[in-house]
Amino acid sequence: MSKFSKKKSGDLPAVNTASLPDIVFMLLFFFMTVTVMKDSTLKVQNVLPNASEVKKLEKKDRVIYIYVGRPTQEYQKVFGTESKIQLNDKFANASDVGDYILAERAKKSQDLQNVLTTALKVDKNANMGLISDIKQELRKVNALKVNYTTYEGDAFRNIQ
Repeated sequence: MSKFSKKKSGDLPAVNTASLPDIVFMLLFFFMTVTVMKDSTLKVQNVLPNASEVKKLEKKDRVIYIYVGRPTQEYQKVFGTESKIQLNDKFANASDVGDYILAERAKKSQDLQNVLTTALKVDKNANMGLISDIKQELRKVNALKVNYTTYEGDAFRNIQ
């Protein structure tokens, strides 16, 4: 008799699953660190106007957003149909804009505080008096770098 026997079946060895939990947790941590949470829920209708000269903002971490427009259907019963200001997730008055900008500026690091841009996402049918009030409040807190968010397109399509 021979001491060594040959394998007669060509079976493949079982797959080693010992490292599978490590891979799953590595993917989980990757997606947790890469995923960006939504900043705020839009409570105003925001149909942005068109503009022919558009420039994209490069660094989104240096932008503070202010939304202006009519409240959505679910909020019209409480707040009416006039244009409102939304700061983060709540409605505000024009007089609250200065405090909001100062609070958002304080959250940023010291080197970013001087280069912050205030982006106004204004509905194309919003009242310009409200926009003027917002700009006055921005001047009071020395937030002079203002950006109007628009869609790229023919500006004459804004005329109704």
